[in-house]
Amino acid sequence: MRTKSLLFALILALAVPLAFADEGMWLYNAFPKDRVKAQYGFLPTQDWLDHLRLSSVRFNNGGSGSFVSADGLAFTNHHVGADCIQKLSKASTDYMKNGFYAKTQAEEGKCPDLELNVLVKIDDVTAKVKAAVTAGMSTAQGGQAERAAMSAIEKDCTVSTSLRCDVVTLYSGEVYNLYQYKKYTDVRLVFSPEFEIAFFGGDPDNFTFPRYDLDITFFRIYENDKPVHLEHYLQWSKGGVKDGELIFVSGHPGNTDRLKTVAQMQFLKDVDYPARLTSFKERIDLLKKFSAESAENARIAQKDIFGLENSQKAVTGYLAGVRDLAAMSQKNLAEREQEKQYLEKNPGAPNPWEEIAGAVKVDREIYNQLTYVERTRGFYSNLSAIARNLVRAAAEKPKPNGERLREYRDSALRSLEQRLFSSAPVYKNLETVTLAESFAQMQEALGADDPAVKAALNGKSPQKAARELISGTKLEDVAVRKQLYEGGQAAIEASTDPLIVLMRNVDPLARAVRRRFDDEVDAVERRNGALIARARFAQSGFNQPPDATFTLRLTYGPVKGYSENGKKIPYFTTLGGAYQHAAENGSKPPYALPESWVKAKSKLSLTTPFNYVSTADIIGGNSGSPTVNKAAEVVGIIFDGNIQSLANNFFYDDVQQRAVHVDSRGILEALRKIYGADALADELVGAAAPGGKKAAAKAKTTAKP
Repeated sequence: MRTKSLLFALILALAVPLAFADEGMWLYNAFPKDRVKAQYGFLPTQDWLDHLRLSSVRFNNGGSGSFVSADGLAFTNHHVGADCIQKLSKASTDYMKNGFYAKTQAEEGKCPDLELNVLVKIDDVTAKVKAAVTAGMSTAQGGQAERAAMSAIEKDCTVSTSLRCDVVTLYSGEVYNLYQYKKYTDVRLVFSPEFEIAFFGGDPDNFTFPRYDLDITFFRIYENDKPVHLEHYLQWSKGGVKDGELIFVSGHPGNTDRLKTVAQMQFLKDVDYPARLTSFKERIDLLKKFSAESAENARIAQKDIFGLENSQKAVTGYLAGVRDLAAMSQKNLAEREQEKQYLEKNPGAPNPWEEIAGAVKVDREIYNQLTYVERTRGFYSNLSAIARNLVRAAAEKPKPNGERLREYRDSALRSLEQRLFSSAPVYKNLETVTLAESFAQMQEALGADDPAVKAALNGKSPQKAARELISGTKLEDVAVRKQLYEGGQAAIEASTDPLIVLMRNVDPLARAVRRRFDDEVDAVERRNGALIARARFAQSGFNQPPDATFTLRLTYGPVKGYSENGKKIPYFTTLGGAYQHAAENGSKPPYALPESWVKAKSKLSLTTPFNYVSTADIIGGNSGSPTVNKAAEVVGIIFDGNIQSLANNFFYDDVQQRAVHVDSRGILEALRKIYGADALADELVGAAAPGGKKAAAKAKTTAKP
């Protein structure tokens, strides 16, 4: 995958930040414009950056997307949109299997609980957050004070602007930015292809290249029951991309660990990743057995299986990265050198690396209790999650805003309420088997005598306990949820709903371990991680972006193929290649093309580019990110990375690491000639309202060569 000498250089960069190739999930308010100008002869202006930022959207279920017409049209990946697609489906109308196309706006399907966010402003609030920590406070007290300050800033912002306001922690707490979002909650499905082509090649082809996937979904955003009219959206490229062309990816990478210490990375290697993989495997096996029982079971479990298999493969790649002995050895050497320099400049000061190592020991000690009880790996079902939120909301809402758990602060309540009162279907048979499996996992991890296990099982087997809980609950009824939520603590205390009773009994145990994590792990890692970051900035400035936080970032790089095992991998595939790939694999699942594709083959220009790769620096959460050229035109959409790109969690190199995109030309060809979606294609290439055209034109003219 990579040379040891390159690895050494990359890891050394964590101690002494340098610029390597096109590394960087950059903040929009700290984008290296001059570096891009020096390397590629193109200067992204502030107008260009603002236009791209305001055209980008975040999907609250974990993905990215963008606006692509003045009339509220947005697009993302099929696997990001799948949550809505499945919730709109029924046994008689399986949109995951057969696809969906609304030929008119009246036919567009309203998603029950999808939220989209557009980042409209960023403010530095570092001084305000840090001012909350006063002399004499312990580390735990300082952490509590900072969390309270963040909640207060968010509440003030929400009240004064009516926007969604989130304080984002960067560089472990050395920097705090206030992100202000325009929030859209009326999101309607316009188009999605069949699952067979959206995930063509299935799990065997996942994180590989060449690929042949139409991993796209289109939505329309409404306000006051009318499509929004947008000033900022991305126009569609007519020419696509060519080899070596510079592209930009604007998206919301979920999490990276590039700035973690050796102790934190060893925790991932020894504890977290192996535990997650064991859990994934058991749940995948369970859901496949459940799916084999009937076609309807297979339909309702499909999305969960896909998500778990995708996570399993990703975490397997992350684990391989931290198990690289040579890499970890060099990382350790670089960290020890940085530690030595820090202590020489700060004689007598506490050692931040040792402080973090102490916090990691606590994290190891409480991991199972924290994961299974507080983070609810032991209560894996939608209904139990609803019960947890109802119980906690009742306890948290009466408290002062700054004293609440962060997820129940005032600025977060509207989003919480949207999820709580979702009209999405609930399948009790699926809920029963997933809850039973998670009970069994929790019992094995914590032991039969653990108080949380006893509360969950009440002397019964995991299967019987789950069956009685799910059959007895009424929380599938939205009216019941609203009654409990609005009734507050009195309603929760009086409730005899078995899931409410369970979560009420478990909550003190969950809160206790949460408190230890907040005070003895998170607060310590924040404080000392910030000290390490401060030392790095003093040495070399802000020339390395912070780890990903599921907030908007901009990355860039050329369209470029690569070599693997002595074989050159071209930078793109074609529509014709999809038919060939199917034939080479017997045209059987997961290599069976949908009937719509088989029938339309003679109509297609089979040389049309379909998928391509670039060196863009991405990670999970970037799914659905728009890919644009220098003119801020859509030339594709991120949907995957190759297996080598999984190392992006810890370091970046452009030798083999590649981001995988769906080509804008392949999308148009499929829309017109396979799906007959000419109205949608026309909207993409030019049927835009005047205001949108003006904004897009402005972005083009202000981007300087």
